[in-house]
Amino acid sequence: MDVSGGSGQPRSDSAEPTRQTTGEEPAPPVPQTPGKPATTAAPEEPGQPGQPETAGAPDPAPAPHTDTTPETPEIPETPSASEAREAPEPPEAQKAPEARDDAPPATPTPTAAPGPGDGPAPAPSPPGMTKGQPPQRPKEPGGGLLMGRPFGVPVYVAPSWFVVAALITWVFGGQLDRVLPELGAARYLVSLFFAIAFYASVLIHELAHTVAAIRFNLPVRRIQLQFFGGVSEIEKEAETPGREFVLAFVGPLLSLVLSGLFYLAMQPVEPGTVPGVLLAGLMVSNLIVAAFNLLPGLPLDGGRMLRAVVWKITGKPMSGTVAAAWVGRALAVSVLIGLPLLNHWGSFGGGTDDSTGMDAVTDALLAAILAAIIWTGAGNSLRMARLREHLPELRARTLTRRAVPVETDTPLSEALRRANAAGARALVIVDADGNPLSLVREAAIVGVPEHRRPWVAVSGLAQDLTDGMRVSAELAGEDLLDVLRATPATEYLVVEETGEIYGVLSAADVERAFVRAMARPA
Repeated sequence: MDVSGGSGQPRSDSAEPTRQTTGEEPAPPVPQTPGKPATTAAPEEPGQPGQPETAGAPDPAPAPHTDTTPETPEIPETPSASEAREAPEPPEAQKAPEARDDAPPATPTPTAAPGPGDGPAPAPSPPGMTKGQPPQRPKEPGGGLLMGRPFGVPVYVAPSWFVVAALITWVFGGQLDRVLPELGAARYLVSLFFAIAFYASVLIHELAHTVAAIRFNLPVRRIQLQFFGGVSEIEKEAETPGREFVLAFVGPLLSLVLSGLFYLAMQPVEPGTVPGVLLAGLMVSNLIVAAFNLLPGLPLDGGRMLRAVVWKITGKPMSGTVAAAWVGRALAVSVLIGLPLLNHWGSFGGGTDDSTGMDAVTDALLAAILAAIIWTGAGNSLRMARLREHLPELRARTLTRRAVPVETDTPLSEALRRANAAGARALVIVDADGNPLSLVREAAIVGVPEHRRPWVAVSGLAQDLTDGMRVSAELAGEDLLDVLRATPATEYLVVEETGEIYGVLSAADVERAFVRAMARPA
């Protein structure tokens, strides 16, 4: 049983969502793995803001992904401002209704399962998507009982750890009964101490990954101790194959060092005593952790090292990921078939004469769980690599919609008329000097019936601009997603380096581009 790390694939998410300033409820956080393809949209011409679709007739609800590109609907013409003044006032209240900016709940997406002793892990793989919202991450890492913050990194003990701790206590207690029968019921206290000390060794293994990541300026989100080991969730990927190799190797190396230290501590201790048995058990368990982690397949540390070697040889990180992931899948099949056979043949200390039917079932179940974790981790590593390969395709300048500036008291019908005339798809409210003040929300426009638009001012449908909602037109890839995650919103103002308004970026457009990129083969 291994216990050491995650898949080593860093997370893409790094920022925490903040509450919007309009009083709306913030969008719920979503998992960090790429979701299934859900929508599609016509690609924009590079270097130009999006073509007209206007804020008056926002994009229809996303349809299942296809290879066809839906046409952009035209905005219906609305009465001009002069016509609005001549038209009779409707009996309803003059104020615009509260616009609902509802978004469906985020669809959970697969996340990287922590493998036994597998090194720095992905936080749930790539950013998930919610309709109309940018990829987000949970507000707090969470993950169980907070034990401390060594090096500023929170360490959590997952509820599943208590299950494996109880299992280790029971199994090791049975072995102690044969070695030290005079202990009686106290053997379970000794066994519980062994389980805690064993996972303390796992924590040290994970701290080795954490220290190396901090040394390379890679942010670590958290360390989590769980059922089959520990996970160090590193949010960024190593920039070079050399750093990737070091980041993966330090974990097994420290486990080997711990095994050697426990061996040295055993020398002056009598073998048939409680301290002698505990030290021997910790020495062997750390040796097994190190050996298992060095197996050359993702998501284990050895798989990260193999990936680094292939990356160095080919110059392509994706090639290294593919090679290490397929070796990991082969390893999963080997564990599924080989582990029960080895146990049956007595390779792990039990002979066939002592084996029972229940032992065989336990061995098969353990092998199936380990194989599933390794197979899933390898597949998630491939998906994460494909995500990073496609992320550069997300460019703020390409995805931005053309916008027209309007004054605060402009009727919605007049604002939409100007947008139609300019071929724009968004509205920006500016002051008398042309400085942007707020953005008219697309979803709010939909909530206003067409016959009331001449009497509704655009200011009643706007969201005030915050610093986080101003996006540089030069942002692209993971940098763009990081900025959007830092301030969740439905629209963002895109500006040039000079501060000039370039257009409006819709989170829904980013979502569609993200899904479209992930749907294409690597």
